[in-house]
Amino acid sequence: MTGRLPDSDNPAFARWMKGEMGRINRAIVAQRKTLAQLLEEELPHSKTRAGDRYVFDRQIIGMLGEELPSELHDSLKLPILFFFDFRVEDSCFLNDRYALEALQILSELGQMYRMRQGKVWVGKSMAYSIMRKYPTAIQITMG
Repeated sequence: MTGRLPDSDNPAFARWMKGEMGRINRAIVAQRKTLAQLLEEELPHSKTRAGDRYVFDRQIIGMLGEELPSELHDSLKLPILFFFDFRVEDSCFLNDRYALEALQILSELGQMYRMRQGKVWVGKSMAYSIMRKYPTAIQITMG
């Protein structure tokens, strides 16, 4: 045993990781809805990639509706997705400018965070902290 991590450039390892990520990602919401749509629903919900029902926390959706400006309600899709890349050890990214704007308004991310090449990178610990604060409104997906 060499104590080394598997080589992520190894095709067999990459195939295995892709399969594992696919299984993990089955719980990710496939049909994301806008905040405006979710606010109109008595029981805000959507469907996962596996076809299961995903129920949003009504209190969190209501709080987001109150805290975020109405102009953002039709643009912000929920859940907000943070993407993990197994090749990047300590960071993950958002690729949705409306999600970034919402998290900045909520003071979860500072104004120094900017989209670069369609992504904004944040520390994984920060993403987990945000996810715990807004249960059901944030998901982490493996990319």
